[in-house]
Amino acid sequence: MAKLKKRATPVVPSDSAFAGTQLSLFQAFLCNTEDERDRLSNTVELWDSIPKYAVTQQNMNKARTKEGFLPRLEKTFIYKKNEYKVRISPAQIDDEEGGEKSYYPGANEEIIEDALRKIAVEQYKGFFDQPEFKSGVVFSINLLRNELKKRGHTRSYQEIIRGLNILAGSHIEILLPDGKGFAKTNYLPSLAAVSRSRWTEDPEARWVAHFHPLVTQSISSITYRQYNYHLMMSHTSQLARWLHKVLSHNYVNAALTVPYCISLASIKRDSGLLECKRINDDVRKLENVLKELIEHKVLFGYTKTDKRGDRNKIDDIDYVLSPHSDFVRDIKAANKRQQIGKTPDEKTIRN
Repeated sequence: MAKLKKRATPVVPSDSAFAGTQLSLFQAFLCNTEDERDRLSNTVELWDSIPKYAVTQQNMNKARTKEGFLPRLEKTFIYKKNEYKVRISPAQIDDEEGGEKSYYPGANEEIIEDALRKIAVEQYKGFFDQPEFKSGVVFSINLLRNELKKRGHTRSYQEIIRGLNILAGSHIEILLPDGKGFAKTNYLPSLAAVSRSRWTEDPEARWVAHFHPLVTQSISSITYRQYNYHLMMSHTSQLARWLHKVLSHNYVNAALTVPYCISLASIKRDSGLLECKRINDDVRKLENVLKELIEHKVLFGYTKTDKRGDRNKIDDIDYVLSPHSDFVRDIKAANKRQQIGKTPDEKTIRN
């Protein structure tokens, strides 16, 4: 059974942290109805481009020592034409035998973080403390479970507790292109929790989680973007969810006459989610994802061009993605919302 790590009594941020222009802009969306607003959340500059949830449970099991430990993980990715390195140290989680076992954050932790960020756009749930440069969310286990269930990802109490402990216990270091570290902290730098006995008495008892500094920086500098979170969460593949977020954040000029160009190699490198031994298997996995995005009206279609090397072997594949009109509409709304954020007029956006 998953157990909570012993942590300090939850301390709710000051009232001023739940107000202010920057937070209001983060929580406001360009939409027409409450139903539309319910489907929206934010992608975050740089943070959502890092391959930080890219290890499957199967690969974790293979990499663990007989004592249950995992080594530090290193990956590289390209962001705005610069190469970055990320180092991930796993969390040590209590197991059922009374020992400890290492876990990297994976797909389960990713959707938990996405759900927490969605909860944070609700008034009096998210906070942004400018003087302390901290942001985060106040939530209950019931609220988080219901949010996940609503988006098609039902999780047990134990699964959520373990996921939160992994997020709070895993350390991530991001290195700049010059090799110097510029962000070293845990995925959730602070997590204050109540005990399970208290949760049984009061399912609405509060937890307080602080987001990674890159999320805080994005809120401060308004570099996040509105996107269709509900649709993203409906994708069955982690890679489909990753690609949907990447397109939502980067494909700002989306139009039926302006396709998006991307390669198999760049997706493999930047997502960390194509780990097949044979390139044909990576291709099959990616194209199944593209078909799912077409079915979900993110893409209208795609074309591809093989890049072949010695003995006519495929070295890479260039993909040209055509957006669906629904996705183009979402991007145009996100662009307008971001423009409003730079010169806020609260009458034009919906809290």
